[in-house]
Amino acid sequence: MVSSLLHVISHTDLDGIAAAAVAWHRWRGERPLKVSLAGYGAVDGLILESISAGQDFLVVDLFCQDSRTVDALDRHYSEGEDPFVFDHHETTAARYGGRPWAVVDTAFCAAKVYYRWLLGRGAPGMERLSPLVELANDRDLWINENPDSRLWQALITLCGPYSLLARLAENPDPSLAPHERAAGEIFVEKQEKRFSLAVEKMGKGSGDLAFVEPGILEFGDVSDFGGLVLDRMAEPPLLVAVAAKRFSGEWAVSLRSRSEMAGKVVGMLRDGKKVRGGGHDDSAALYFPPSYSPDQIRTTLQAAMRTIRDQERPTGVTLGDLFKTGG
Repeated sequence: MVSSLLHVISHTDLDGIAAAAVAWHRWRGERPLKVSLAGYGAVDGLILESISAGQDFLVVDLFCQDSRTVDALDRHYSEGEDPFVFDHHETTAARYGGRPWAVVDTAFCAAKVYYRWLLGRGAPGMERLSPLVELANDRDLWINENPDSRLWQALITLCGPYSLLARLAENPDPSLAPHERAAGEIFVEKQEKRFSLAVEKMGKGSGDLAFVEPGILEFGDVSDFGGLVLDRMAEPPLLVAVAAKRFSGEWAVSLRSRSEMAGKVVGMLRDGKKVRGGGHDDSAALYFPPSYSPDQIRTTLQAAMRTIRDQERPTGVTLGDLFKTGG
C-alpha cells in the first residue's frame, strides 16, 4: 500500500454504481475512500492522477483507452500485490486479460466480478450485498428476470449516479421504497414517450444504422432504447447509435447491437487520441472531438459499417464450393 486513501474509479450505470457500493461497504471502516464515477473519456486522467498522487486505486467496470496509461499501470504494479482492475468487457479481456493487475470475466457484470473476488478472499460482511450485485448483473447482462432493474436505472437517470451511490452507501438493500418505486415508474412512463419520439425521428428507412441525434434521449435512456429497437422492431438495424454533447464539448456516442457490430465499429474507429472508445461487443461507446457534427458522426459510423461488411464478405470461389458443385 502506498497511501491510506483508496480511490475507487467506476462507471455511471447501475453496474458501475453497484460496484462502487460494494467497494464502499468493503473498505469504509478501514480506509478513507474517494469515489469517482466516470465514463471512458475520463478514466485515463483519473488513473494517472492517482498514480501521480501516490494513491491506491481501484478501477471497476471501465478501463483506460490510451496504451500509455497501460504502460504506466505495468510500471506501477509490483509482483504479489492485489489486482486493481476488475472488469467484464470483451475489449478489456481480449487485450489485457492476462495482466496480473487485472481480473476480467465476461460471464458476469463488473460488480459481480469484484464481489466474487472479494468473497474468494474471505472479505467480511459481503454476503448481504448479494441481492444488489444480482440486480446489477440482471440489468447489465439483460437477463430481464428482475423488472426493478429498469426502475433502478431510471432512478440513476432521474437523480444522478452520485445520489444513488449515496443511497446504496447508506442502505445497500435494493428493495425499492414506495417513494422510490413511484418516482421510477413515473420516469419510465415519460421515458416511453421519449422513445416514441426517437423512433419517429429515426424514420422508417433507418437501414443498418439507427442514429439518434442529440436532444431527444436523456442520460441513462440508451440501454432500454437499444433493447426496444433491436429486440422489438420487425426489421431491426444492425446498430443503434445515440449521440450526446458533453459539457466538455466532445461527443459521446453510445452504441448498441446484437451481432457484435458495436464492438467492431469501436475497434475500427478508436485510435486512443482523436477518437476514443471501448465496451462490450454489443454495448460500447465512442467519443468524438467537438469539431465533429452529428452528420459527420453518422457518416463516419456508416463508413465503418460498410468497411466491416466488406471485410467479412466471402471472396471468390472456395475449395468447398468446388466440391459442392463437382460431379
